Amino acid sequence: MTKYDIRIGGSEKLQRATPALRRGWRRFGRIVSHYMPKRLYARSLIIVIAPMILLQSVVAFVFMERHWQTVTQRLSEALTRDISAIIDLIETTDVSQEEIIRIAQERLALRISIEPAEPLPPPGPKPFFSILDQTLGEEITRQISRPFWLDTVGNSNIIEIRIQIDNGVLRVFARRSQAYASNTHIFLLWMVGTSLVLITIAVAFLRNQIRPILQLAEAAESFGKGQPTPSDFRPRGAEEVRRAGTAFLQMRARIERQIEQRTAMLTGISHDLRTIITRFKLQLAVASTKEDREALDQDIEEMRSMLEDYLAFARGEATEEQGELDLAACFEKLEEEAELRGCNFKASLNGDPKILVRPNAFSRMISNIVGNSFRYASRIIIEARHGGGVLIITVDDNGSGVPAEQREDVFKPFVRLDQARNQDESGTGLGLSIARDIARGHGGDIVLDDSPLGGLRVIIRIPA
Repeated sequence: MTKYDIRIGGSEKLQRATPALRRGWRRFGRIVSHYMPKRLYARSLIIVIAPMILLQSVVAFVFMERHWQTVTQRLSEALTRDISAIIDLIETTDVSQEEIIRIAQERLALRISIEPAEPLPPPGPKPFFSILDQTLGEEITRQISRPFWLDTVGNSNIIEIRIQIDNGVLRVFARRSQAYASNTHIFLLWMVGTSLVLITIAVAFLRNQIRPILQLAEAAESFGKGQPTPSDFRPRGAEEVRRAGTAFLQMRARIERQIEQRTAMLTGISHDLRTIITRFKLQLAVASTKEDREALDQDIEEMRSMLEDYLAFARGEATEEQGELDLAACFEKLEEEAELRGCNFKASLNGDPKILVRPNAFSRMISNIVGNSFRYASRIIIEARHGGGVLIITVDDNGSGVPAEQREDVFKPFVRLDQARNQDESGTGLGLSIARDIARGHGGDIVLDDSPLGGLRVIIRIPA
């Protein structure tokens, strides 16, 4: 096989492995994305804190590896050398034991004693993480090469070493600082302390920077729901956030100006058309027979109803101020209408009946939805749940329903389906369109589903 063949083979293997690597990276990214916090404040904290923790971990590892372990090894080596010198004095010189004990205590800061020959105690439990046990044990094995017993767990400031010698057991008590870099905790405390101070400063700074973004989001959400923008809102924070806030205020001013212009135009059109319809009625009252008058009156009433629907759809009820609406009273009116129509009607309310909405628009939304059920069903059940910051109204009926593939189409304006639920002979096809616009204007939505009664289920979800 030539070098060219080898190169081609390796390239093919790399190409085959690339999709698997990409899938692995995508899977890893999805897992990380799933567990990552979703809020900007938490993510910003991670961006600040994660590099700090990584840096501190690297510094601590380098310190442990290079400084702590090295210093401990040097101290253990020196202590073991002193003990080895004492053993040489005991075994190779005629110096008395009392003199050796004095020299060890005064010159080497060691307390020693020579015990009768006896077996060393069994090895005691070792701490989970201790450089001293490992390092000191290795040094005693390397320099003295005799059986020994080591205790670094008992008294936290004293370590005990027992070594078998020719005529007994040498027992040595030394301070832990003589064999161990005991001031390491000071470095770790300083590192942790400075990290906490830096994190506190970062949290305070980020909170101050995130607050304008949250205020901008609340202002935009309030404007989207038709609620007044908070009076204390103004662009603040970083330059980019200020630019976004200024752009929002300019956009809000343009939208409000367009709404005012459209409202003024619709008011003029409505006045002119109502004047013409009133003139028609007056002319019919004096110029037609009773039969013709009844037919033309019905046509004019239908024209008036269609005009009201068109104007309501175009106006969108966006200029109405927020107010308090009593759902219980609204359901009582629907119950009275159901009695007049001869429908089996039942309404239930769980939670506070008072909600803060645009009352006329909200009442119109419920009236449009329940009105559809009145036209197509004989049994209607309404359930409302208000709590936890959300209002959910479910309207079930036993009518003919709407096929699943056509449920989004009935919300489109002027769309007439063969079995559509939002229109009848005199309808305009705007009832559900107006209802969904009102729901979305309150920050919610309307969805359709199958009803357990056999007909259509309408679910209204509104933040409240």
